[in-house]
Amino acid sequence: MPNLLSRYAECTIWLARYMERIENLARLIDVTETFVRTRSTVSGWLSIIQINADEERFFARHDTASEENVVGFYVTDRENPNSIVSIAHAARENARSLRPLISTEMWTQLNVFTNWIRGLGASDIRSANLSSLCARLKQDCQTHHGITEGTFYRDQAWLFYLIGRNLERGDQITRLIDIKYHTLLPSVAGVGSELDLGQWAAVLRSAAAYHAFRRTLLPGDMTPANVAGFLLKNDGFPRSLSTSLRQLHWAIGHLRTDYGLKNGYAVAERVEELRATLAEQTIKDIILRGLHEFLDWVQRELQLVQNEIAQAFWPPVVPAALSAAGPATQGQSQG
Repeated sequence: MPNLLSRYAECTIWLARYMERIENLARLIDVTETFVRTRSTVSGWLSIIQINADEERFFARHDTASEENVVGFYVTDRENPNSIVSIAHAARENARSLRPLISTEMWTQLNVFTNWIRGLGASDIRSANLSSLCARLKQDCQTHHGITEGTFYRDQAWLFYLIGRNLERGDQITRLIDIKYHTLLPSVAGVGSELDLGQWAAVLRSAAAYHAFRRTLLPGDMTPANVAGFLLKNDGFPRSLSTSLRQLHWAIGHLRTDYGLKNGYAVAERVEELRATLAEQTIKDIILRGLHEFLDWVQRELQLVQNEIAQAFWPPVVPAALSAAGPATQGQSQG
């Protein structure tokens, strides 16, 4: 792949990942606020920190996982690379690099969106305003996806956009299930209670899956296993792990068949293995063998997919002087 296209490919994947990440984070904050307000969970705001594996970074700066600390950390904290303001800035910078490829509508909407986020202050993230803030974030991300769907030219860049979006969706859905499944498992006495059903309905809402779930299962079927199974294995739900892996595999396949990008063979094989492992097991099998272990394995595999895509399509450029010096010198420079 030519260097110029390699740069565009990398920026396209990360633009898609960052916009998907903002929407997922807004959903998590929104549903966590509901849990905490209704006292439906003991983990509270800590669960968001755990989902993002940010314990070390957060507690280096804050003593407690209070609403004020966590929401500020994940929305307006410019020093946190995983905050919405930081992610939005990164998305805009990737879009700036893609300006020759993306439509005026995409660029304009991203500019308005990121400028609004940069202007958020302490009053915007208070409890009274949090739900409307999250609604605006989700709506603007969905507007971005709609404009992209309607205006992005269908070539290699579009396929890399799909790869980025589905990599992020697959990763985020496994993190959501992993944390919420274990923190919300009720006592035996609480199974099937109004509170129990409300908690799992909120988990589905955080993944934009509530109405899709209700279309396929009865209200009495809202059990932890069924919710986890739906989010992992349902082929009709666009944010399920199964759907994300299928679309990821489709996009990688078209890069190879339509554009002759043969370097994607190892990536395609890894995704095929992921899909086969998921398809061959029922949700009961996965839970019995260890849900956390399975989800942790999926997350590691998705990270390897990202790494292998980078190595295949935009490998690091070794300076000519280092290249001539031989492997030993190169290894020292990397270490």
